Amino acid sequence: MVCDILITNIKGLVQVRESTPLPLKGKAMDELPVLKNAWLAIKDEIIFDYGLMPDLPGNCSATQTIDAAHRFVFPSFVDSHTHLVFAASREEEFVMKIKGASYEQIAASGGGILNSAKKLQQISEDELFERSLVRAKEIIQSGTGVVEIKSGYGLTTADELKMLRVARRIGKETPLTVRTTFLGAHAVPKEVKKQDYIKQIIEEMIPAVAEENLADYIDVFCEQGFFSPEETEQIVERGKTFGLKPRIHANQLHRSGGVQAGVKTGALSVDHLENIGEEEIELLKNSTVMPTALPGAAFFLGLPFPPARNMIDAGLPLAIASDYNPGSAPSGNMSLMVALACIKMKMTPEEVINAATINTACALELQQAHGSITKGKTANIFITKPIPSIAFLPYAFGSNVIDTVILRGKVKP
Repeated sequence: MVCDILITNIKGLVQVRESTPLPLKGKAMDELPVLKNAWLAIKDEIIFDYGLMPDLPGNCSATQTIDAAHRFVFPSFVDSHTHLVFAASREEEFVMKIKGASYEQIAASGGGILNSAKKLQQISEDELFERSLVRAKEIIQSGTGVVEIKSGYGLTTADELKMLRVARRIGKETPLTVRTTFLGAHAVPKEVKKQDYIKQIIEEMIPAVAEENLADYIDVFCEQGFFSPEETEQIVERGKTFGLKPRIHANQLHRSGGVQAGVKTGALSVDHLENIGEEEIELLKNSTVMPTALPGAAFFLGLPFPPARNMIDAGLPLAIASDYNPGSAPSGNMSLMVALACIKMKMTPEEVINAATINTACALELQQAHGSITKGKTANIFITKPIPSIAFLPYAFGSNVIDTVILRGKVKP
């Protein structure tokens, strides 16, 4: 056997599955298969083979061999919800939050999404790419191999297209696998009436996005003060006619009807869920919609954390993503999200690793190529530093336990 990279003496090869499961639900989320004292072979950018060290073929040779003694090997994180492309940080609003201003108050004063839109509109596409590339490289080093990137800080047709072109370019010029989402319905520009803006989204933006094939999905911020469930349905149904599948920002600040809109329109996922109850959980039980929690946003804004235990105990699947954005979740570090989900949402380490790999891959329709250690899947993995157990990854929430990142079969410097 000849391969490009051979990793030997792996303390634990995590998330090993012979075939790709459907989204993991309920009790199945607590089952995380680990192969102890293992080896992993990578060839031509895919996971070629794996097994126990005593069974390593004697004729195995590799261009590069890595000794992973005392270390774990994980499949790369799949981050299914980010706003990675933005022009500038918003730490001035962070100080306002410290002094007591609410999310709504900051938005009403010209901050929030409109602040990001103003900054983004003032820079070129190339400059936006260079700034966003820094963040793309950052999440690679923190273990992410697949990322969804939304527009939504443009709020004009030209600037929404600019954002999506940058997101596509990140997918071409980095080893990240990128899925893009059109989120023109993120906020309403101050100088435009809401109905006029919705008309612009429906009649101008969506066709323009589709014409350039810039988005895989369509999203709406379904929330009080932003877009109603009825408006959400209207926008995503229009997107569906152009082949854009819906994902919904749902129930972040209030019980906004976003979950209901997501289920009604057949969304792939409903994301946030800080404010949901039994009614929404029952609806989700009878759907194929992936509930997605964004613990970084709840943490940063001081909101209730999504009721993970209620959802999992009801038999639902759950995904965990970062929501990386400049206003409410300025971190794309998925190890931190995993830790927050354990600490604040009472998920087990096994549940949260499944939520951040297989279930997020399912939410992006990429489960056939990502999310687990499976022969034939893309060789996106990371090797930890010497650590005692899988649980140490979320336990050591302030530490970087990732030593080596391999994306598309190549070690990242």
